[in-house]
Amino acid sequence: MIAAAGLRWILTLLFAVSVVHGVWRAVLPGTRAADRVDHTLHAAMGVLMTAMAWPWGMDLSAAPQVVLFSAGALWFVVAALIRPRADGSRIAAVLAAWPHVVMTAAMAWMVAAMDVSGSMAGHSGGGAMHEMHMAGASGLASMSLSGTAPRTAAGVLAAVLAGIGLVWLTRALDLARAWDPASGRVPRTAAPGEGVAGALAFGCHASMALGMAVMFVLLV
Repeated sequence: MIAAAGLRWILTLLFAVSVVHGVWRAVLPGTRAADRVDHTLHAAMGVLMTAMAWPWGMDLSAAPQVVLFSAGALWFVVAALIRPRADGSRIAAVLAAWPHVVMTAAMAWMVAAMDVSGSMAGHSGGGAMHEMHMAGASGLASMSLSGTAPRTAAGVLAAVLAGIGLVWLTRALDLARAWDPASGRVPRTAAPGEGVAGALAFGCHASMALGMAVMFVLLV
C-alpha cells in the first residue's frame, strides 16, 4: 500500500524493532505463559504491518488476519482481568492494557477495511481502481480507503495511535534517563516498567504505534 520505497524501508525498520523484541521476550527463559502470548501477538503485528508496507503483502488473505487480531484484542482485555497484580487493582490492569487493545483492534479494522475497499474497487470499473491506486497528492501511498466514513475512522485511529506512541516514547526516555547502571544490573527478565528492560519495552511499543499511525494516515 506504500509507493515510496524509502518510506517502506523506514516503516520496515520500525516494525522490525517490535518484532525482534517480541520474539526475544517470548522465548526468554522465565517469561510467564500469558506474557509469552502478549509478546507473540506483538511480534505477529510487526510482521503483518511490515507485509502491508510492501506490494506482496496485499496478496495475504484478510480473513485469518482479522480473526487473529480480533482474538488478540479480546485476549488483552481478558488477560488484564485475570493476570495477578501486586496491587490487586483490576482497573489499573485494564487501563494499562487498553493501548494494546486499541492497537490490535485497529489492526483488525485496517485489514478488513482495506479488503472491503479493494473488493469494491475490483467490481467498480477503472475509475474506482484509479482512485485506489493513485491516492494521496504526495504519491506516498498506492492505496487509500474509499468513502468518507472509513477515511474519517482511519484519521481518528491515526491520531489515537500517534498519541499512544508518543506517551510510550516519553516513558521510555524517562526510564532510560532514570536508570543508574552504577546501582546494579537489571535482570534480563525484568518486567516492563523496571529499569532498562522497561525502557526497551516502551521504546519498542512506541515504534510499533508510531509506525501504525503513519500507515493509517496514508489510508486517509
